[in-house]
Formats: sequence, structure tokens, C-alpha cells
Amino acid sequence: MILDAVARVKAANPEATYTCDPVMGNAKSGCFVNPEIPPIICERVVPVADIVTPNQFELGFITGRDALGEPSPLAEILAAADQVRAMGPGTVLITSVDREETPEDVIEMIAVTEAGAWSVTTPRLPLKANGSGDVTAALFTAHLHTTGSPAQALGRTAASIFGVLEETLTSGERELQIVAAQEVIANPPERFEVTRVR
Repeated sequence: MILDAVARVKAANPEATYTCDPVMGNAKSGCFVNPEIPPIICERVVPVADIVTPNQFELGFITGRDALGEPSPLAEILAAADQVRAMGPGTVLITSVDREETPEDVIEMIAVTEAGAWSVTTPRLPLKANGSGDVTAALFTAHLHTTGSPAQALGRTAASIFGVLEETLTSGERELQIVAAQEVIANPPERFEVTRVR
């Protein structure tokens, strides 16, 4: 159904892009979807995507690099992103990056395109927020289309998602406070430094 929908949309609008958030698991929980799903995502869905937004565990799963579930060197993470790009997607946004040199009190995202690779870190907040990956994928896609710049898209996405998570933490609610944080989504501040890493 996904492949059919992507094909239909792109036939109707050749400018349309497809962003795939390959939800399969994470480093703490491992793979938490039906075992029949990952091969379909890896072999059939990822290759038709324009943008893919895996977390580091999912990046390792897609590329067969099991060690990416643990702290990994930057070169290994970038090589895995390049491997995914060789499958079809032009842009890879890696969330929940766990690098050997990254402090434990921050969380990192890395965007990789043909033009280069960029990193951004934000403070790690004491909450588990279901749906934050979905919001991140949507915001990054929107900002990339709006700016045309992976670095700007990464910085704006980090500012927006951090603002949503801050609002959620303050509220004491479990559900993401998207409406309450709508201003930081619409007008993300230049809050976090984006660093070119390649």
C-alpha cells in the first residue's frame, strides 16, 4: 500500500517527495515490530524514499551494521548513512545518535546528503515522548523543502522538537504538546549550533 501510494502521488505530482520514518525499534528495546516488517522496509520501502529518518539502531538494522546500536565512531555512522543513500534516498536524517565522543547529557541528530553531513546536539530532557520521531521527520521534511539547506533544516528541526519536548515536560502530560508549542514549530529560534562534520 505504501509503495502504491508513493507511486500514485509522484505520478500526479513529480515534485512530490516521500519521507520514510522506518520505525522498527531502538537500542534499548531492540526490534519491536513483527519480524516480517523489517525486510519489507529495508528492501522495498527505503529504496523509493527521498528522505529517510532512522534512529541509529534502525540505521544499523537497515545496513546490517549491528554495532551501530552501541556508541559508534562518527566515520562508521556516516558510512552507514552513505550505504542507505546508495539504496535510493538522497537524504538521511539520523536521530538518537550515540557517538563515542558525545556527552551523555545531550542528544544528537546528523543529516547526510550528497553535499555533506551536519550535526546538531540538544540537551537530553528527562522524558520519554512517543511520537517525537514522527514530528521530527515531518518538521525536517518541511524545513528542507522550505530552505533547501540540510544544515538549516537540521537546526530548525532541533529547535522546534526541543521546544515541543520542553512544553511537554513542563505540562506533566504524556502526550506531545504540539498545540501549546505551535509558535516554536512555526517560528523555530536559532537556538542550537549546527556543525558540519563532513
